[in-house]
Amino acid sequence: MSPFKDLKEENLVQNPAKHLLLWMLWLRFGRAMAENQHGKVEPPSRKGSRAGPRRESAFEKPVELDDVLVNELGQFGLFQLRNILLVALPIIASAFMSEYIFSAAAVPHRCQIPECGENGKDFEYRPEWILNAVPETSTDFASCERFSPTGGNGTLDYCPANLFDKQNTIPCDGYVYGRTNSVVYDFDLGCQEWLRALAGTLSSVGTLLVLPITGYISDRFGRRVALVISVFNLALFGLIRAFSVNYTMYLILQLMQTTFGAGTFSSAYIFAAELVGPKYRVITSATCSSMFAVGQVVLGGVAWAVEPWRHLIMALHIPCFLIIVYFWILCESVRWLLSKQKYAEAREVLENVARVNKTHISEKSMQALMSPPPRNESTDSKSMIKTIISSRVLLRRVCTTPIWWITTTFVYYGLSINSSSLSDGIHLNFILTCAIEIPGYITAVLILDRIGRKATLSGGFFLSAACNIAFAFIPSDLSILRLIVYLLGKFGISVVMTSLYLFTSELYPTEFRHSLLAFSSMVGRIGSISAPLTPALMEYWHGIPSMMFGVMGLLSGLLALTQPETLGTKMPDTLAEAEALGRPESKLQM
Repeated sequence: MSPFKDLKEENLVQNPAKHLLLWMLWLRFGRAMAENQHGKVEPPSRKGSRAGPRRESAFEKPVELDDVLVNELGQFGLFQLRNILLVALPIIASAFMSEYIFSAAAVPHRCQIPECGENGKDFEYRPEWILNAVPETSTDFASCERFSPTGGNGTLDYCPANLFDKQNTIPCDGYVYGRTNSVVYDFDLGCQEWLRALAGTLSSVGTLLVLPITGYISDRFGRRVALVISVFNLALFGLIRAFSVNYTMYLILQLMQTTFGAGTFSSAYIFAAELVGPKYRVITSATCSSMFAVGQVVLGGVAWAVEPWRHLIMALHIPCFLIIVYFWILCESVRWLLSKQKYAEAREVLENVARVNKTHISEKSMQALMSPPPRNESTDSKSMIKTIISSRVLLRRVCTTPIWWITTTFVYYGLSINSSSLSDGIHLNFILTCAIEIPGYITAVLILDRIGRKATLSGGFFLSAACNIAFAFIPSDLSILRLIVYLLGKFGISVVMTSLYLFTSELYPTEFRHSLLAFSSMVGRIGSISAPLTPALMEYWHGIPSMMFGVMGLLSGLLALTQPETLGTKMPDTLAEAEALGRPESKLQM
């Protein structure tokens, strides 16, 4: 039985709050199975697909699109492959919204020394006399303070120590920068680390604000329109941001880009997954997630080749305008067409799928799809809250799963963002940190049905936690060891990322599964909003972000062990069945 059997989107239409929550699931965590009105896209059942010759028996119950895919159109054919290859480009482009990691990257800086002829920020960052004017630190020299002047003046070539009182320090009045390829240099953000990190936080906030916007467009005008508009907004606001005249304009455009363009991934994912049969849906999800990782690798490579931040933004976003032609290339979502009773267009798409896949769809199946069953009433939210409070087992799960999601997003995004501080090779570090996600996704797919959901999830959390805690204490001169441990930490959280959605959904009964899964995912955005601020904590101790990642991982790993294993158990339809998970009666009879 699929974990999403009863998650029909028509229920969401009657409950806008649930609709909003569903769109949160779609945004970044492409592991979520995209759903459409009057239809659904289900991940594989726990024991895999058991497709068999049941064309006649299929009509004893309401025919659904998945039945037709399994029995007639084919679960994965040339049409599905073509769709996946097409949407790979917008999925890759959706990763470009993270370019703030480079365009707003931290830049080495120090105080200007007017007494020695410095009257601007374009001077040598490390002159021979710098320690005469700036206090030395354990790693280099101070960034935000300098020695008090005693009177007198030097030159850029000669700046003696007697011009400064080394017993007293004062804050900087201006800054000299070590690099120019960041907004920190252009907008003079020296020693304003929290303000610099705000770009990443606003980017994550935008992924929340996009939910009702993209949801409305998608449901009203179609998935294809939603995809094209999202990509256009991503490209347009990104391009305009390249011409920012101050940091406020840069931040506003960063927020607007994600608010109006962050639906790109979810919209593209629908086209990849909706016509893939249950047997191949987990693999399709992992493929889409891997394409996002490829997009991040492309981002790192372009940033490496094009250093000026304005040119970088233009190089990334101008090609995205080409994806607008998808409006004329992609077929509209079949499930959306059926939900809007656009049966002639839906028939045309289904016949096209059969033609490309060299299969056949019977007229009986076609007519059954064109005659959907009556809508079911949505679950009363008051009843759900009352049920949660009255069930100690369900209440513990509702308190536990959001912590998993917060930890996962916090560590995942935090490791990506902090990779730029690993060493001077910020581009290579970022590329490696993103590329390691792909084997993490593949590993999760391979082991979820072998060692179980709980072992996979807790193991990923513990591996990531151990690596992050160890990383905080590895000396900076052991750069290779630091990089390996850091990458293993990202590998662990990538395994978790793939496992989290499935395990969370399997813990809740059918009646409340949709809402509670969406609630966990929405609360998890706290992690992604907080993660961009963690580099600022390095001012106090370089290991604070890593220790935070490690402690959160340990907590979530331990919490995962408190939940029952769901591999090989019946998907709970009722509260009693959900509470019985882990007991012998919940096991599937083989």
